[in-house]
Amino acid sequence: MFLIEPAYAQAAPAGAEMGFMSFLPMIVIFVLFWFLMIRPQQKRMKEMKAMIDALQKGDEVVTNGGVLGKVAKAGDQFLTLEIADGVEIVVQRSAVSQRLEKGTIKNNK
Repeated sequence: MFLIEPAYAQAAPAGAEMGFMSFLPMIVIFVLFWFLMIRPQQKRMKEMKAMIDALQKGDEVVTNGGVLGKVAKAGDQFLTLEIADGVEIVVQRSAVSQRLEKGTIKNNK
């Protein structure tokens, strides 16, 4: 007079043989996610790093904070930007968000 009935081994359900097919939608979603999200982001990061590494004296740039300036000195990790005549600030290279074409700052004054 037990309240719990004994458990017996049962045969696997008919769909268990198709284990790969059950994971196929997840694999397809991951592949789409990779090509639509991860890969373009990595490409943008690589282009940004190349742009930051190529900065040199005389380049006109915009920082992440929106400051426009011309590179007066370029070091390994820091840049000195001339933001007005005789006014210079020091920023990290990683703070640069965009390189501008020559003459952009002069045309906007």
